[in-house]
Amino acid sequence: MAIETLCSSSSLEVDLNILGIDIGYSNLKLAYGKKGATPTTLLRPAGAAPTDRFSSRFDGKAQDDFLHVQVNGEPFIAGVAPDRAELWSRSLHADYPSSASYQALFHAGLLLSEMDHIDILVTGLPVTQYLDEGRRNVIAEKMKGSHQVTPKRSVTVEAVKVIPQPVGGFLDFIAGGNADVEDARVLVIDPGFFSVDWVVIAESDLHRQSSGTSLEASSVVLEEASRLIAKDYGSNVSTEKLENAIRSGKSDVLVLGQRVELSPYLDQASRKVAPVVVESIQKSLRKESESVDRVLLVGGGATFFQDALGAAFPQLSVATTKDPVFSNARGFWFMGASL
Repeated sequence: MAIETLCSSSSLEVDLNILGIDIGYSNLKLAYGKKGATPTTLLRPAGAAPTDRFSSRFDGKAQDDFLHVQVNGEPFIAGVAPDRAELWSRSLHADYPSSASYQALFHAGLLLSEMDHIDILVTGLPVTQYLDEGRRNVIAEKMKGSHQVTPKRSVTVEAVKVIPQPVGGFLDFIAGGNADVEDARVLVIDPGFFSVDWVVIAESDLHRQSSGTSLEASSVVLEEASRLIAKDYGSNVSTEKLENAIRSGKSDVLVLGQRVELSPYLDQASRKVAPVVVESIQKSLRKESESVDRVLLVGGGATFFQDALGAAFPQLSVATTKDPVFSNARGFWFMGASL
């Protein structure tokens, strides 16, 4: 499978509106703006549920972080921490793109882009889902066309392209001044909340036989950290609480009135989970006729897996992108700008 390379914008197309949207299980990431400009990036939590599943503030004031959208005419709140909704379970399964929450987050992304007309939208799927042509075609068709995102706001999407998620990170890495990898054999690893995806890219071709997905992802690391904390402090900490702390940059959480530092537990959990993923990656690389030249780690869960990858590939440097949580979304935007 050939991958389009980045190219410069022509003067006749600089007014095109481009949106790269990465609808994850933990975060909604956007990169948007006009072709020829520097994209704006934005991150919101990936919680979304019907409006009636959210409680009001005790002081009666409006929730200032709620983003109101609609899905098939039903009011939803999107872009909030998943544990904010009551009697509503977050989607942690492969059919997530078909869920109402996913659709609400898609509408939230359209709304946050501040554009009424989008010429090219690029998004991604986990590798194993992307290889299902029917699945990716359904998503492309759903995202194309006119969308009533609120009662008074509609957004039109002219064209949609769906690519494997780690390819976004690869394109972002190239756009960051690393064009020397274009003729290298690069292993790109994208640890997300639900899955860890990886692809091998060589001479702009994606090697399907050496690409794959593991479900031993960031959510499993957080579950293990929660179990370890409970063992030491006598009470479970939900993965959502840990997730919220990491997203907001907090170094500790409150457990039964006591502050608990997160880093020792996250490190210990990573040391247990990450080698399982690395073993799967190494097995898939046996199908390659040559060794990889570079290892690129992108995505919001990059720090959980960096040490294990460094140990598995001691002769290679494990590179990362700037602000890796935005890598895929920025790469999606660069892909759209190159079309």
